[in-house]
Amino acid sequence: MQTRTHLLSPVSVSAPDPGAEAYLNFMKKHSCYDAIPTSCKLVIFDTALQVKKAFFALVANGLRAAPLWDSKLQRFVGMLTITDFISILHRFYKSPMVQIYELEDHKIQTWRGDSFQNVYLQYYNQNLVSIRPEASLFDAVYSLLKHKIHRLPVIDPESGNVLHILTHKRILKFLYIFRATIPTPQFLQKKIGEAGVGTFRDIATIQQTATVYDALSIFVERRVSALPVVDETGKVVALYSRFDVINLAAQKTYNNLSMSMEEALRRRRCFVEGVIKCYPDETLETAVDRIADAEVHRLVLVDREDNTVRGIISLSDLLQAMILSPAGIDALLA
Repeated sequence: MQTRTHLLSPVSVSAPDPGAEAYLNFMKKHSCYDAIPTSCKLVIFDTALQVKKAFFALVANGLRAAPLWDSKLQRFVGMLTITDFISILHRFYKSPMVQIYELEDHKIQTWRGDSFQNVYLQYYNQNLVSIRPEASLFDAVYSLLKHKIHRLPVIDPESGNVLHILTHKRILKFLYIFRATIPTPQFLQKKIGEAGVGTFRDIATIQQTATVYDALSIFVERRVSALPVVDETGKVVALYSRFDVINLAAQKTYNNLSMSMEEALRRRRCFVEGVIKCYPDETLETAVDRIADAEVHRLVLVDREDNTVRGIISLSDLLQAMILSPAGIDALLA
């Protein structure tokens, strides 16, 4: 598991921070329903659907996850995510028992049993974490960070329908829209190198000469969502995320996980997040602005002189510092 190093929270000092309190009150005042866009795309999979078709559908719709509906139980039972696709590829690519192409015909519900050597889809290992539309955005942030998930279904308690899938990105964007009406927290003026917001030790990276299978192994073993790709000097040249793995499904190249990262990066056709960087001498406010403007999930902290990786600042880190830390909660360490 990725090691997180959190220094003393910048908002835990004795001096009051009106801006931090304003951010906290804003998130408690607004509901999840407020953050739902007027128009959005939502795809739902029945658990009887073939795994192959499900992942192709994610690719076709540019989505990272979809709620799962069990027709027999008549309820939503979880989420199908790219993490599941990675787990399947990683577990069976070199397995002498099962050829990777045989998995194409398996249905989602197949993975609910204890066959295939106890490999399950993510939704089977945990109850579906969801939230009501009238719940506050503060509660949504807490649920996302506490359960270490990236997608939170908003379910109408009366109809049982999924209204939207809330994400860290959507919540930050909603807050960002109203930023001009809220006082700026003082701690956002701290330098990134001093604020202690992010991960700065034991950063998971991957050489561009390594294989895609190597990347999958790191995703599974370290439970990280993206890998800075570095050259022989340690200079960051690209970013390979879990979402990039879906390109393997789009191009039907998941039988060739021995290709190098350099080749895999060249063959990407889907939306590429790219490497959005920040520097230790920049402020947290600059980091928030940059991650919100670029609509990415993380910033790579690099050294200004040699462009080597110094850390990772994710949306989770920023939401923890901006929303939960003022309330005295550290969900990332829960």
